[in-house]
Amino acid sequence: MPTPAFSNVATPLLLAGPAGSLEAIVEPPEADVPAQAVVAIVCHPLPTEGGSMHNKVVTMVARGLRELGVTTLRFNFRGVGQSAGVFDDGNGELDDLRAVAAWVRAQRPHHQLWLAGFSFGAYVTLRAAGELRPDVLISIAPPAGRWDFASIETPRMPWLVIQGETDEIVDPQAVYAWLEKTKAQAELVKMPDTSHFFHRKLMDLRGAIKNGVRRYLPAVNG
Repeated sequence: MPTPAFSNVATPLLLAGPAGSLEAIVEPPEADVPAQAVVAIVCHPLPTEGGSMHNKVVTMVARGLRELGVTTLRFNFRGVGQSAGVFDDGNGELDDLRAVAAWVRAQRPHHQLWLAGFSFGAYVTLRAAGELRPDVLISIAPPAGRWDFASIETPRMPWLVIQGETDEIVDPQAVYAWLEKTKAQAELVKMPDTSHFFHRKLMDLRGAIKNGVRRYLPAVNG
């Protein structure tokens, strides 16, 4: 399939993936903020539980980043929406992310690449981080204890982790223990009275994202 161009307006796309087309959408920064030389890929939760790029947490994360001047790209893993293929327990989904990241870097070679993921999406981005070396990594409710984190390379880039303290799906204590074991310099934000899907806490999540990564914007770091 032909390689689509990277648009400066909100644009739905079909990207070439290892199992066929991958459905995606690129969204530019909010109009009232200076555009940053950053593209953030935001990955969605577990497909077998209804996760998609339209998940409310995923869209709120992307919105918060765009309010900082970041261009965002959300995409559906294989087998979700218009994306070809079938669920592959995180292995094929890692290949999907590799393909999307390669397209972004080819289209915007002078931009920083950030990776963000929610739940299963956090697991996939964590697996990819050692290879793709994003400039910033954002992990929201990383599912430690639910997926195999033993082989994940400890992130060495700026890393923001956000965890709800009343998460009913991902055990917060498992997340904290895993972070302690990695001895990584992650910035951990614990959100009290917050469930897995951030019900009634989405605005707080947006604020945590913006406060947590603002310092890493190219214009700030100069």
